[in-house]
Amino acid sequence: MRKLRERFMPTLSESRTLLGLALPVIIVQVGMMAMGVVDSLMVGRVSPAALAAVALGNLYFWGLSAFGIGVLMALDPVVAQAVGARDEPAVTRAVQRGMLLAVGLSVPSSLLFLTAEPILALLGQPADVVPVAGGYAVRVMPAVFPFYAFLVLRQSLQAMKRMRPIVVAIILANLLNVGLNWVLVFGKLGFPAMGAFGSAWATSASRWLMALGLLALAWPQLGPYLTRIRGDVVRPRPLARMLALGSPIGIQFQLEFGAFGVIALLMGRLGTAAVAAHQVAINLASLTFMVPLGISAAAAVLVGHGVGRGDAPEARSAARAALTWGAGFMALMAVLFLALPGELVGLYTPDREVLALGSALVSLAGLFQVFDGIQVVSAGILRGTGETRPPMLINVLGFWLVGIPVSLALAFGAGLGPRGLWWGLVAGLAAVAGLLLLRVRVRLGERLERVVIDEIGEERQAVGRGSEGRG
Repeated sequence: MRKLRERFMPTLSESRTLLGLALPVIIVQVGMMAMGVVDSLMVGRVSPAALAAVALGNLYFWGLSAFGIGVLMALDPVVAQAVGARDEPAVTRAVQRGMLLAVGLSVPSSLLFLTAEPILALLGQPADVVPVAGGYAVRVMPAVFPFYAFLVLRQSLQAMKRMRPIVVAIILANLLNVGLNWVLVFGKLGFPAMGAFGSAWATSASRWLMALGLLALAWPQLGPYLTRIRGDVVRPRPLARMLALGSPIGIQFQLEFGAFGVIALLMGRLGTAAVAAHQVAINLASLTFMVPLGISAAAAVLVGHGVGRGDAPEARSAARAALTWGAGFMALMAVLFLALPGELVGLYTPDREVLALGSALVSLAGLFQVFDGIQVVSAGILRGTGETRPPMLINVLGFWLVGIPVSLALAFGAGLGPRGLWWGLVAGLAAVAGLLLLRVRVRLGERLERVVIDEIGEERQAVGRGSEGRG
């Protein structure tokens, strides 16, 4: 038993190192999620239709942003491994290229927001919800660029273990979001009551504060990387390598979000109450998901540092600690969801139909909590090693070849409706978690190499051979 514990359980030192970085990351993740929770809580007091409209509007925002978010996650291995190797020029190039990518990704993503209303109507969403959802999406369009810019700054600071400015920026943005929602949704302080549209304007303003506030607060750390402009950051081949590294993550995020998005759209075919219940349940599940997502981000950084330093045992110990804490937390959340589903849904809405259906969905969310924690932490570990393609392929298999077919079969073939759609999510997440965990085991047993973006010559740098200005 002792040998088994020593092999699979993290030491106190490993846990302290992981949680020292993960806890601030979790606060940031929860803070970002809290904006959506506040929007739903306040708009849910207006009407079920308004709540459903915000759900679809946010679905559209995240659906269009998911690929860009994933592309910018390429900064995790690039910056973390450069920091581990103490390669300052590589850090500078990575941060500046990240900002270039943020600008390039923002333009097409923003323009696509103008198509929200006709596309939602084409997808058969409730007629009373579509115009409001489309208007919501258009009003959050100004938030796309600051959101991407914030991600670049956040990923870079996380890799440097500089978390305080991110935490402060998130807290300030949430305070602004709460205040503006109260004023604009309900019509306070002389403003007209704008309902869901007011919530959209509050979200846009808060995301601008999030980005500009972080830039101001972290200027002592980020200023040297942003002001010393390097001419080589626009070289096509390194930019192409960044895109090649980040695009599979973007596709993975798009596939995962797309699977959840398809479920949400199918809910729309089952009525407004189904959409509202789904929004409440997915909101709760997403809130708990922020904790393993934060642990995943910390794992990517710590594994990346180990690879950059040429210390494979350090990378493996960080991975072990992350999996233990991520799965452990989600097991506790599973117990909570299964024990108190009605009480949790009651925080969002007094509507009896939504309350009954939402309680059933929250119970199902309890079943996939552990799977969700394992899959996201495993993906972070693999990202830290610089591996991005296998997780993308695993997402295709788990979500689209297992999860979605099961959802369709149970919801419409077996007549289980919304519950059947969520049983498909359980099956898909279980498949993804098992396959990613197997890939982590294989990957950490292989030779780990630092990701090469700017090559000196054409040789690839392996862990243990040293570093000469690469990143």
